[in-house]
Amino acid sequence: MGLLSDPNRRRALINLLTRLNAPICGMPVEWLVKTMQARGLEVYTQRFSRTLPFPDENKERYMVKGTNVYGILRAPRAPRTEALVLSAPCTPGDNNNQAVGLLLGLAQYFRNQIYWAKDIIFLVNDHDLIGMQAWLEGYHHTNTTGMDWSPLQGRGGSIQAALSLELSSDVVTSMDLVLEGLNGQLPNLDLANLFYAFCQKIGVLCTIQGKLQRNDWDSVSGYSHAVQTMMLMVMKQASGRPWGDHGLFLRYHIEAATIKGINSFRQYKTDATTIGRLLEGMYRKLNNLLERLHQSYFFYLMPSLSHFVSIGYYMPAFGLLAVILLLRALDLWVQLATPPPTTEDGIADIDPGVLSVLTPLVISHLTGAALYMLPIRFQEMAVEHFPVSETEAVVLTAIAVYTAGLALPHNTHRLLSGEGTEQGWRVLKLVALLYLAVLLGCTALINFSLGFILALTLVPGAAFVTPHVPKVLSAFVLVILSPACTLLFSVFFFQELQEMPVSFLDGWLLYLSVISQGILDHFLYGSLVYPLIALLVYPCWLLFWNILFWK
Repeated sequence: MGLLSDPNRRRALINLLTRLNAPICGMPVEWLVKTMQARGLEVYTQRFSRTLPFPDENKERYMVKGTNVYGILRAPRAPRTEALVLSAPCTPGDNNNQAVGLLLGLAQYFRNQIYWAKDIIFLVNDHDLIGMQAWLEGYHHTNTTGMDWSPLQGRGGSIQAALSLELSSDVVTSMDLVLEGLNGQLPNLDLANLFYAFCQKIGVLCTIQGKLQRNDWDSVSGYSHAVQTMMLMVMKQASGRPWGDHGLFLRYHIEAATIKGINSFRQYKTDATTIGRLLEGMYRKLNNLLERLHQSYFFYLMPSLSHFVSIGYYMPAFGLLAVILLLRALDLWVQLATPPPTTEDGIADIDPGVLSVLTPLVISHLTGAALYMLPIRFQEMAVEHFPVSETEAVVLTAIAVYTAGLALPHNTHRLLSGEGTEQGWRVLKLVALLYLAVLLGCTALINFSLGFILALTLVPGAAFVTPHVPKVLSAFVLVILSPACTLLFSVFFFQELQEMPVSFLDGWLLYLSVISQGILDHFLYGSLVYPLIALLVYPCWLLFWNILFWK
């Protein structure tokens, strides 16, 4: 019997939601423990603490302490070797009380059913992603981020799938599916198909990227809408950050997604009972899995919930960009294979030494290492000498190191005896082109969206730059196509895609915030975007900057 067909359970769920709708200041740990125990669950808590590398000004936190509460519904018809997770973040205030109430209502309903073949874990995590990270590390006995947490006293089976529920409004008009996880990982496409199928079955309005699906695919406006939706997914995936609590599950090969209730379409309204039916149907389907979700795609882009673009269609676009680098490298190889031309005095051009190529490589990567390490290490010194906060010190130090790196290639030749040769810059560019091709290829295999955006901006400059092109114009183009400017343009482009354009000043402040969040995401959750840009992409770009000013 479903939630909708049982009026008593439906009224109990609505009453529970009404009681929980009062503002909650902090995590009501004791109340949650008693409430879960009253519903027949095995209830456990986990304490955790984490000191951030610098204050998170967006959420106003530095010393983070919290408690996760989770209850386990043991499977009555199986050996309890597998589990499913339903989570709801409990944030300060009443931002997600509806989700917590719905989770407890579902726990009460699920407890009275006998068909469960997997353990079901109901998790209320504190401090959103930080709490989820602590719980996942405790569940899998790993500690990859240096967080302090107490060991879990109760565990279920191997987690097969997970859903995170966020209801930010009392009035829900549609359910939005969030797929983008840490480092651009995506769940198996079957999980998205399952969500869409049940939404269609029970009549729930569903969206992706907060946008409704259109039926006029053949029209210009329909095509534009699909491209806009897909580009939003590309931008979110390229950021490498988890866009919901589900994003951290993907690291452990657990298929997960976040379902958000949004209030954007006034002519529609979805009640809590309907949302409960949706989740009940999805968990009953996941309960029947004999193996992990793996039959469908893991690499895809979605212009809508009913359409997707597979890796076989979008990867050739990246390949066409990468082949430019290989063809240019082949051209340089042929030029280097020919005998060097003689000057008017009859003296041939001297073959470049190893030092002339090795020096720019070493200096560029040392600059990248400084960009990675100095912002965190020098924040206290910067705060003492300048009127800035710790977060501002980190961001401004990163910008200063990045800018200072542009002057270093001018000085690399002073470390060498004599001037650079014509053959020398060709060898350096050959190495840089192959380096960039391998770097972009590996990035695209892990996070296609990030690899494609970097290829779109780095390949044109890498292909045309030589010491003989106009210096001022070429330097301007290279700077515009550099990683820092690419991030700046991406911030404004993302706001336009969301139909929330900002002024230049607001965009610049948002840009600084994105930099600080990128650094925090790396140190808190293990996002690879910041070290990738600092240690590999930026030094590679500096090699082409060096070639432009080769003497």
